[in-house]
Amino acid sequence: MIFTDTHTHLYSEAFSDDRDEMIQRAISEGVTRFFIPAIDSAYTSSMYALKKSYPENVFLMMGLHPTHVKENYKEELAHVKQELDKGGFYAVGEIGMDLYWDKTFSESQQDAFNIQVNWAKERGMPINIHCRDAFDEVFEVLESQKADTLRGIFHCFTGNKEQAEKAISYNMKLGIGGVSTFKNGKIDAFLKDIPLEQIVLETDAPYLAPTPFRGKRNESSYLVHIAEKLSDIYELPLAEIARVTTDNSKSVFGI
Repeated sequence: MIFTDTHTHLYSEAFSDDRDEMIQRAISEGVTRFFIPAIDSAYTSSMYALKKSYPENVFLMMGLHPTHVKENYKEELAHVKQELDKGGFYAVGEIGMDLYWDKTFSESQQDAFNIQVNWAKERGMPINIHCRDAFDEVFEVLESQKADTLRGIFHCFTGNKEQAEKAISYNMKLGIGGVSTFKNGKIDAFLKDIPLEQIVLETDAPYLAPTPFRGKRNESSYLVHIAEKLSDIYELPLAEIARVTTDNSKSVFGI
């Protein structure tokens, strides 16, 4: 079985003491494809180092995370564009809007999101969307940017069924992670109504560890626990969950 973690921050400082061991644990569990989202320019060199160490397993994205959109976001966007122009990236992400922590830069977040979606469209690349307390705002951007060529992933999807269907209508797959295993996660209540062909797996490591590791550091090997939850929900063998979700990731990222 080959599993694909479509969203994992393997360069995080949380893995400083055991990064290689953590990655090897994942590979031994069959999680052999890691898609790495960007946050801001401070992490770019760490991302390149990760790719150099695991060239067959690591696939990089480039973008400006919405919570890192501050006064200097134009400079950060210039860095994103410069890196995208170099090539070698498989998505523009993670990008989007986050109004949970702070709404000070909401207009700047929306501007940065629009700009980066345009860059993705110009390059024929998928997008990886971060959305927290901002479904209406994110959907507004996607509606204005709607195009047959625009595709991507709604990372860490935690919305309701109506929002899930709306995200899919914009040619987005749903990134399903540890929240699906939580007793109060809610998305497991309607997930079976969503075709498995619209689902990809992710950990968002080191965040949002699935049950039975909830509250602890997450890592990519735990993706198997998320896949097991989907196996129960869809009443399909684990191998079929692995195959379909990995095929879905290939259709998004092109690899």
